[in-house]
Amino acid sequence: MKILWVFAHPERRSLNGSLMDEGLEELAELGHEYRVSDLYAMDFKPAVDADDAGGVGGAGCDRLFVGDAQERAYHQERLGADVRGEQEKIEWADVLVFHFPLWWFGPPAILKGWFDRVLVQGFAFGLNDERGRTRRYGDGGLVGKRALIVTSVGARESGFGPRGVHGQAEEVLFPLLHGTFWYTGAAALPPFVVYGADRSDSADFARRAAELRKRIGELDTAEPIAYRHENSADYDDDLVLSPESAPGRTGLGVHRAGPGPHGRPAPVESADGTGMRTPGRPAG
Repeated sequence: MKILWVFAHPERRSLNGSLMDEGLEELAELGHEYRVSDLYAMDFKPAVDADDAGGVGGAGCDRLFVGDAQERAYHQERLGADVRGEQEKIEWADVLVFHFPLWWFGPPAILKGWFDRVLVQGFAFGLNDERGRTRRYGDGGLVGKRALIVTSVGARESGFGPRGVHGQAEEVLFPLLHGTFWYTGAAALPPFVVYGADRSDSADFARRAAELRKRIGELDTAEPIAYRHENSADYDDDLVLSPESAPGRTGLGVHRAGPGPHGRPAPVESADGTGMRTPGRPAG
């Protein structure tokens, strides 16, 4: 496999930096290829601006429409070298690992900027299938890839449990898991979360390093989160979950697919209409 490891922590000698070393070492031992985007070391520019698109607007337009400008620059090969370089790494990779500390319930600004600048319209989303349907939530520019979050929090694990005050970890990370990965077609793997990171000692590190190595060894076999496909019978024309799906329930959890007749997510039609695939499993 080919893995792109996107690292967003300002201190390379941190717990996160040491865990990344363990993960990369495990990848090497397993014979996988990998590339690393260390965003702070790269001094990656996080802010979207007109320079990304080579200037504002198109013909007769003197203002910046970000989505349209990025898509036009992508198709005309005018995106900045830093952005195109990251897109080429994504195209090369089978698995994307995003490694960061959780700050204010989200990734550091430099990684948020990476998503804003790299996953542009026309590349990661804003695509249509042969029927003219929008390719998103289970389909899109990143279909066939897997994505894993590796993150750390200062709080205890109980605080991020099903009834924890901070919210259940997978739901806290829903904007990335569902709104970024699944939206663009990448199969979202269950996140790897290091709890109590600020109080971690050598024994804690050894345990977490072993757990991360195990997860790295399962990158190609782990069952992804079984989110529902937008282009399926689960959603109506207004993109609202049908009454037959998760009846009587609301909240983020309803967007997980229910079990099919054989105890697994029911298959839905593939993006090109030529076959079937299972929700949560990458195509190809």
